[in-house]
Amino acid sequence: MPAIQSLGIGSGVDINSMVTQLVALESRPLVQMQAAARALQTQVSSYGQLSSLFGALQSAASKLTGTSMWSQAKASSSNESVVSVVGGSTAATGSYAVSVQALATNQTVVTASSFGAATDLVGSGTFTIDIGSWDTPPMNFVPQVGRAPVSVDITAGDTLQTLRDKINGLGAGVTAAIVTDSSGARLSLRSTETGQENGFRVQVADDDGNDTDTGGLSRFAFDPASGTTLMEQKVAAANARATVNNIAVESASNEMGSVIEGLTLRLRKVSADPVDIAVSSDRESIKTSIQGFADAYNALNKLISDQTKYDPGSKVGGPLQGDSAATGLQRQLRNLLNVGSGASTVFPRLSDVGLELQRDGSIRVDAAKLDSATGNLPELKKAFANSDPGNASNDGFARRYARLADQVLGLDGSLTTRTEGLRKRITKNTDDQARVEDRIQRFQARLVAQYTAMDVNLSRLNALSSYVNQTLASLNNSNSNR
Repeated sequence: MPAIQSLGIGSGVDINSMVTQLVALESRPLVQMQAAARALQTQVSSYGQLSSLFGALQSAASKLTGTSMWSQAKASSSNESVVSVVGGSTAATGSYAVSVQALATNQTVVTASSFGAATDLVGSGTFTIDIGSWDTPPMNFVPQVGRAPVSVDITAGDTLQTLRDKINGLGAGVTAAIVTDSSGARLSLRSTETGQENGFRVQVADDDGNDTDTGGLSRFAFDPASGTTLMEQKVAAANARATVNNIAVESASNEMGSVIEGLTLRLRKVSADPVDIAVSSDRESIKTSIQGFADAYNALNKLISDQTKYDPGSKVGGPLQGDSAATGLQRQLRNLLNVGSGASTVFPRLSDVGLELQRDGSIRVDAAKLDSATGNLPELKKAFANSDPGNASNDGFARRYARLADQVLGLDGSLTTRTEGLRKRITKNTDDQARVEDRIQRFQARLVAQYTAMDVNLSRLNALSSYVNQTLASLNNSNSNR
């Protein structure tokens, strides 16, 4: 509303205060509408919180109705230093005895003779690397199918260092390193991957015309089948070998990922004693999920209680006090706790699995009882996840709460329709406020016009009164002087 202009200057009457008070009286309905709008906004916010917590309960319940959580497993090893386990959540429950006979190795060869320094020249020619496997005996090389040899030209100016760098730049499945000790520097070649299929041979075409002597590039050849073994093999490429329940298995690496479905065995060292690998149901994960369900329920129950309660001390009610939709939801939540289920004959009530209803409507989890219940997972799964389209009384507890959440959060659900109804009331309130504000502004303008006219007339009357008084005073003075 526009500010009221100064009135009463001519008349001396505090007309401005009079108009302000009259406008304030006329604005009382608007003030009430604004308070109602704030209350409606608070209720919308409260229902937004309810929707969020119902969504959390829906997620927690849906987790308990799915199959993946109930079939989740965990694996353990009796000796992690020999065999450790990776994964196992999808593995079938069971026990396995694993013995490790050999670890997978990388082929490693080194030059037989030392160089004075890493900067010594190595000769010139062509250096070729093949990846494959060795037949032992004899040392016949079988190249990997689909993998071609990789070659690099070595020039007369190349040193042991630059030869190393050129080999590493090939990406041929072999890495080179220079090892220096008191006797000098030697070149070491090592396959990048373990396993007998990842061995390698080195062939050279020495520019000095002799590929088998101890001079020039010949010193770096390793090809036993052709009689060229001027590099010494320190470690042969080999597969990891183990037995699982006395069944021999091999792997190119020390991680066996397909021997036991859903589980990877990581071999760490050779041991004559078998290691026990146990795969069991993940009871801890299930208990955590059930606790999560109880926590989600308690959070929702507390919010509804706080929003609908009345505090006698402060004489203030919650935003949703007396709201039938909110109290109805609370009643539905608690009723589901009290109704037994025919899903499981072992756990017909939630209290049988350790979820006990308290006086304030919350759930207390009896850890010992719940731990005992997880000892019978088939029946516990029925108690929470069972679905019987023909008889709802045989549905599991989590199934019931998931269905309730679906109903109240759906397009026609009570939370959705109630929130939409509140928003429509806010929209109507906003329109009503606009109409009332317009009426108040016109009322104020009319008062200002009327009191302005009155002020002008009073000002004239005051002036006339002053003139008359002066005239009478002058006449009185004249009569006194006669």
